[in-house]
Amino acid sequence: MSNIIFYDSHTLKEFCINVLIRTGIKIKDAEIITDSLIFAELRNISSHGIVRLSTYVERIEKGVVNPNAEMVYLVNEGAIALLDANNGMGQVAGYMAMSKSINIAQDYGIGMVVVKNSNHFGVASYYSMIASEKGMIGIVLTNASPAIAPYGTKTPILGTNPLTVAIPAGKEKPIVLDMSMSTAARGKIRLNALKNQDIPFGWALDEDGNPTTDSKKALKGSLLPIGGVKGSALSLIIDILCGILSGTSLIGEVKNITDMSGPSKTGHVFMTIEIKKFISEDIFTGSIDLSINSIKSLPPLNENKIYMPGEIEMNLMEERKKKGIPLDIEVINSLNNLAERYNVSKI
Repeated sequence: MSNIIFYDSHTLKEFCINVLIRTGIKIKDAEIITDSLIFAELRNISSHGIVRLSTYVERIEKGVVNPNAEMVYLVNEGAIALLDANNGMGQVAGYMAMSKSINIAQDYGIGMVVVKNSNHFGVASYYSMIASEKGMIGIVLTNASPAIAPYGTKTPILGTNPLTVAIPAGKEKPIVLDMSMSTAARGKIRLNALKNQDIPFGWALDEDGNPTTDSKKALKGSLLPIGGVKGSALSLIIDILCGILSGTSLIGEVKNITDMSGPSKTGHVFMTIEIKKFISEDIFTGSIDLSINSIKSLPPLNENKIYMPGEIEMNLMEERKKKGIPLDIEVINSLNNLAERYNVSKI
């Protein structure tokens, strides 16, 4: 008997929205949070998908996040803005800030919105692609809880700190970079630990600084940065831009999503570039298409197909919209436990 069951994305959306509404979240906000979770599932970023719902609910139940926070702009002038999320839901703050960044860029050519006092906001490319779908370039950064040891140490103090850049194309799929500063996202290791599965060698160190394939030991240790010292340095820079520039947290102060001792103190940066302020949109997207086709026409190694950043995820998105989203039985059981507690129909 298979431990995987496929679900229509609309079924999962309805389930998540109903659960979130029962926790006291407004309908519009529940829709945004759910949309980001389903986005992750459709793109096979399951570590940031529906598996997070239980943790979000627990944070609301324990009062460490404000489900209906009043988010206010502390700075709103020219091409910049500073949004205080007031410990609200990260997806709500992220959607609000990205939308503001786009509006600013339409006037000034570039818009930058920094968010303080936020929480985990899901998959970063969910926001950068809001801009690319409007024919603009979207750039998003966020800090995260300590997971990476600064290069040359074994003590995790830097976050995985994702960076995403979404660039629109013409007839081709957009180019979407979405990467954390670790070899693998911590969420992937957490998902493996939930399934009692090992992780590949080279993803993490245990708490003594030794390489490990044990997912549970990895969660107690540190993740390895991409590119060694370069990844470690990039993580530091993103921590500074999101945490210190926003006035939210110092290095190492962001709490893990599973830490229920208080607000997570997360910060984000959202930037949008209005392409047509610099160059004709048609010329730009045409040039992106030419660049994509030029790269794809190169001789491949080992007869492998050449993919652009984000292309595999876009293909999966199209496939899963038709065939459904696969969920492990462990995740299904977790969701159905929520359903029982909140008197919502099980999936």
